[in-house]
Amino acid sequence: MSDLQSTLESRLQQAVSAALGPDHADADPVIRPSNNPKFGDYQANLAMALGKKLGQKPRDVAEKIVDALDSDGLFIRVEIAGPGFINLTLDPALLSTQAAAMSADANLGIAQADPQQTVVIDYSAPNVAKEMHVGHLRSTVIGDALARTFDAVGLKTIRQNHLGDWGTQFGMLITNLLDTGFDPHAPGSDNASPGELTKIYKAAKLRFDNEPEFVERARQRVVLLQAGDEETLAVWKALVEDSKQYFDTVYQRLNVLIQPEDAKGESFYNDRLPGVIERLEQEGRLQKSQGADVVYAGDFKDRDGEPLPMIVRKADGGYLYATTDLAAAMYRAHDLGASRVVYVIGLPQKQHVEMFTTMLYEYGWIEKSVRMDFVGFGSVLGKDKKMFKTRSGETIRLVDLIDEAEAKAEAAIAEKNPDLPEDERKAVAQAVGVGALKYADLSSDRVKDYVFDWDRMLALEGNTAPYLLYSYARIRSIFRKGEIDFDGLASDQLAVSEPAERGLVLQLLQFAGVVENVADTLEPHRLCNYLYELATRYHRFFEQCPVLKAEDEATKQSRLALCHLTARTLDRGLGLLGIQVVERM
Repeated sequence: MSDLQSTLESRLQQAVSAALGPDHADADPVIRPSNNPKFGDYQANLAMALGKKLGQKPRDVAEKIVDALDSDGLFIRVEIAGPGFINLTLDPALLSTQAAAMSADANLGIAQADPQQTVVIDYSAPNVAKEMHVGHLRSTVIGDALARTFDAVGLKTIRQNHLGDWGTQFGMLITNLLDTGFDPHAPGSDNASPGELTKIYKAAKLRFDNEPEFVERARQRVVLLQAGDEETLAVWKALVEDSKQYFDTVYQRLNVLIQPEDAKGESFYNDRLPGVIERLEQEGRLQKSQGADVVYAGDFKDRDGEPLPMIVRKADGGYLYATTDLAAAMYRAHDLGASRVVYVIGLPQKQHVEMFTTMLYEYGWIEKSVRMDFVGFGSVLGKDKKMFKTRSGETIRLVDLIDEAEAKAEAAIAEKNPDLPEDERKAVAQAVGVGALKYADLSSDRVKDYVFDWDRMLALEGNTAPYLLYSYARIRSIFRKGEIDFDGLASDQLAVSEPAERGLVLQLLQFAGVVENVADTLEPHRLCNYLYELATRYHRFFEQCPVLKAEDEATKQSRLALCHLTARTLDRGLGLLGIQVVERM
């Protein structure tokens, strides 16, 4: 919690204790920033709940609290509105002090977790030997933004890329490669291009769908793979290495921090799967259903209202995703020491995650103190409100989407700023294009589908990445125009006198609280909304409060300090979303 928010809550709780007795001292003050300046800077709505609890009119309760409230050094005006809302207007001197403290803090007021806890976040998870497509965009960028936010609040963040690197499909892939004379030990065997990976998969799938003899050999190859056959494993390792190198190039282009060493694919848990089944057997939880081994937990029902089983071993002895997910969850909780595990997966997987999470808690396999979070998300749709695909109906490759984003951004920049040097134009286009792509995703409430629209996401107006990046660039242009060293500015002298200054400072001071809230709620769009409002208030300030032509030097320095703090906050906030700022557009 930010210092200002905690100070306000503490002062209100002291007033509640004095007015209503210590039994009510822990009442939630329900303090929120005001949506309208005429209702003060903050509004406290605690009188509603307290009135109901005490059997008194909320307004009468509010009057008692206000009478007991110590406003010294904090509020210049406290008013009761409506049925019992308490409107609080802060002392300008307090705002100046708080803004200066935020400016002096390299972390911009974001509190650090104490004691430090470990959070494991599972995201992206592409499949080996397949190209990443638009369907991987949401998990990758949402997961990256949340991981960066966990880092920012001082958590020990362990990224896990649960690659699809095991299963029956590798039987057909390896068999087809060996049929073509592939040598896994030859130089360059682990350097296949993304296009080659796609061809390998399509060729193998075509044969699998049309050649019964090939199908049988592919199944035998799966057995060899699981048994650790040297030749089979060598081909499999080459495929995995090719894919990891390709994934890394995509992550770098997207400015996503996940690293090759963060990959913990399905194969990593192979040795743990027999132990999962053995433990279920020992605890008497395993049941048979049509020859398969299943377990039950919670109150999950199928469409007929019957208890819904989770299959953990097929009739042929093969393991399933559920078995791997159970093993992975225990590895993360016990081996990695996670106090929180976050799964960034599409909404269709919600029941699956809830089922194995319920099993883990009910069976006592992980402590209930370990927080298991499902971060579900909707789909990316085309303008026709159907799944976003190419005109020919094929899934859109992620690299093609990145290419198009950068090309469209470069064309727009060349039109608006034709004098920008080519190398700088390309660098700016990369930041703006990829930033627009990611921000369009992150600014939407993740549980909802969103329509992919280039015109909207690349617009210089509205809640878009280009608008926020332009806001940052506009601030940097002030410093260039005034020949002022941005990094060397002494920004501890901030005066708050004009309404536009006040509005900007009030928004700045909410930054830490918003970041901490995102780390808790796992909703990145809240940070996007905050940054958009910050940029909007900055432009209002810029239009109403001259900076370089301020009436005196003290005012000029104060407003430069406000510009400086706003730029740093935009930079940090966009950075948490994985978006790079640019100094010129």
